[in-house]
Amino acid sequence: MLFEQTDLFVGGQEGYHTYRIPALAVSHKGTILAFCEGRKHGSGDAGKIGLMLRRSLDAGNAWSPMQLVVAEEAMTCGNPAPVVDQPSGTIWLLFCKNLADGGQGLIIQGKAPRTVWITHSRDDGQTWAEPKEITQEVKDPTWTWYATGPCHGIQLQSGRLLIPCDHVVGKRHESGDPCHSHVIYSDDHGVTWEIGASVDAGTDESVVVQTASGDLYINCRNYVGSKRRAYAWSHDEGESFSERLWDDALVEPVCQASLIRFTDELRHDKNRILFSNPASTQREKLTVRLSYDECQTWPVSRMLNEGPSAYSDLAIAPDMTVCCLYERGSEHAYEKLTFARFDIEWLTDGAGRLEARFTAA
Repeated sequence: MLFEQTDLFVGGQEGYHTYRIPALAVSHKGTILAFCEGRKHGSGDAGKIGLMLRRSLDAGNAWSPMQLVVAEEAMTCGNPAPVVDQPSGTIWLLFCKNLADGGQGLIIQGKAPRTVWITHSRDDGQTWAEPKEITQEVKDPTWTWYATGPCHGIQLQSGRLLIPCDHVVGKRHESGDPCHSHVIYSDDHGVTWEIGASVDAGTDESVVVQTASGDLYINCRNYVGSKRRAYAWSHDEGESFSERLWDDALVEPVCQASLIRFTDELRHDKNRILFSNPASTQREKLTVRLSYDECQTWPVSRMLNEGPSAYSDLAIAPDMTVCCLYERGSEHAYEKLTFARFDIEWLTDGAGRLEARFTAA
């Protein structure tokens, strides 16, 4: 069984007060890209914040030095949401900007300061294109607060690239104005983007997986009722969503979570989908769960960190180890970002293993 952890970004090191908001991607060539926000002078959500990256060429054993992907002097650049276009190998990175002095959800001179941007890399994250603003394409004029991800996007069986996002209609969450999860998508390999459907009010940061049937399952941070995750289904690749429901098995402290397909019956013995979040009513107990029935139930779970922990993102390495980049600490959850890698044997406590499915020629 394999279980290893490495602290990739540690608060107070390399000139940044705090590192938060993890996101993972695995390139067409197998490079693991670990993104986060580098918060220069404090731990708050607004301030001088840039997007940072470390890369691994060997399934998470060794890592490159930290590199700055994008930053501006008077702006917050945050909410990283990477997605890989498999046919071209292009890594797209969507993110948001807002004024560094605050006002993240406020309207300033009739305009909401949250804008949406995109950059891309065609060399496995070594270099990045000049960011391009796509606010007009993906943000309704009535929306104020807007966030991409923060987590990975997915590519559907049809080739559509899809990014989970969220928005507020009104001033901000604290005012009680409606908040919604929504998706945006590209049908031309990332060149242009459109707004997809929204989930019912009370949802927020979200993550999406495509099921074996082709349907989409969106799992959302939840502000309605008891502390549990919300979810909805799409039968048309994100053009519409069903009524929002709640999963009592997925307890949450009102926080971000991650979700990813691990295996499918076409290439392995079983369908498996993984989910990670702080499985508590407080930001602690970062746990990974396993579903064998396409997100209907979660019979297997194992804790990565019992203490303070919060945001996370999941990825699958080329060697089929599971990767989880997550926030944790001893006194509070935002002391560092830790990269965990483990296999199915560790996750199931020895009860499961991968079996490749081969078809005779």
